[in-house]
Amino acid sequence: MQIGDISFWYADIGLPQSRRPALAGGQTADVAIIGAGFTGLWTAYYLMKAAPHLKVVVLEKEFAGFGASGRNGGWCMGTFSWNHESYARDTSRAAVLEMVKALETTVDEISAVCAAEGIDADILPTEEMMVATNPAQLVRMKADIAHRQLWGDGHRLRELTGAELAQRISIPGALGAMTLSGMTRIQPAKLVRGLAEAVERAGAVIHEGTEVLSYAKGQITTASGTLRAPIILRCTEGFTATLPGRKREWLPLNSAQIATVPLPPEVWAKIGWDGHELIGDMNSAYCYCQRTREGRITVGARGVPYKFGSKMDKNGAPDAQTIQRLTEVLHRHFPAAAAYPIDHAWCGVIGVPRDWCATVGLDPATGLGWAGGYVGVGVSTSNLAGQTLADLALGKSTALTKLPWVNRKVRKWEIEPLRWIGVHLMYHLLRIGDRREERLGIPPSKFAAFGNWLTGRH
Repeated sequence: MQIGDISFWYADIGLPQSRRPALAGGQTADVAIIGAGFTGLWTAYYLMKAAPHLKVVVLEKEFAGFGASGRNGGWCMGTFSWNHESYARDTSRAAVLEMVKALETTVDEISAVCAAEGIDADILPTEEMMVATNPAQLVRMKADIAHRQLWGDGHRLRELTGAELAQRISIPGALGAMTLSGMTRIQPAKLVRGLAEAVERAGAVIHEGTEVLSYAKGQITTASGTLRAPIILRCTEGFTATLPGRKREWLPLNSAQIATVPLPPEVWAKIGWDGHELIGDMNSAYCYCQRTREGRITVGARGVPYKFGSKMDKNGAPDAQTIQRLTEVLHRHFPAAAAYPIDHAWCGVIGVPRDWCATVGLDPATGLGWAGGYVGVGVSTSNLAGQTLADLALGKSTALTKLPWVNRKVRKWEIEPLRWIGVHLMYHLLRIGDRREERLGIPPSKFAAFGNWLTGRH
């Protein structure tokens, strides 16, 4: 089994054999972007398409796509992160519904850009399918359906009975499922690598191996030189905590995955899954699964959810206990795959604001902007963020710059050890709740509800 080495997605296509040149000496730009993941690259892409005369420079500590953009589960969803109500308290339900509509367009937009730029990212149109395997999960699923219908996703939803689900995929004990249409499966490392190349073709410059030591109005200081720019956009998502003074802004929450070896046709004949749906379950400590291009199963879930002091993983290597937990999920949902080995295990961090709601913004007085906090649905949300940041940087007033996540700020996470205790207690309670639901059935566990309330995830 290969452990770490960024992710299976890079094992699939190969890690970059060379790095783009680092920033050297003192330079200037019209717009400087910190972070060459999906957010930074989409922002640069839309800036260059709208204003090709601009000098746009992207700074990256490692290489383009090193973070979550090259490690995620490959779910391109066009759906909202948690907590619609939190946004609505600051604006209106109508404004939130406009954002839901805008997010839905990103799936087709990403596919269109890939077609136009010749990016082969294993894009396959499909659905999300969330499966309930006990009565408590079924109750939670129905509540989720009602919530999604209230907040603009009703036209994409369908509820499946256990019998209807069994026609599409075999998951032991499944009582039903909900599907959400209009999604695509992707190979994330292929997408981010292709996007970086498209950004360069459009005229932007990417400097890799360039660690940002500090930034302020008009200037970024790196280990190899300074970059001056009137507009500086922070697009570091889960790695935001590595910047000076940012440890409490967005919590770097760890997520881990495993990938099987390619499974033979007789295994797929038992499982089904011909639609390549993006599979999750209604556990409170949920999982997310993909059937890959070459017939592997990837399974993701939270491992060690958070490292003390907002520390990062080492090269994407999860611990043995996390790998075992993910393997148990794989064998529980797909027992026909149990005889086949795990080929790769990896992990990475996502950015989580205190209210679990993504934001994008720009302060006109300082020229400092930001985007992120996607809470695990960043493949498509980062595209909308990039479009919006580009409009903000260009001083445009558009429908995107009026959406309720723009310039929205929330309080910071608690100091240590409070945030470590809170996050670990939340996931401990979620697992207790899931075990009780599996053993006792309905109603849904109050342990999980309290765990979510504790950290604002509700």
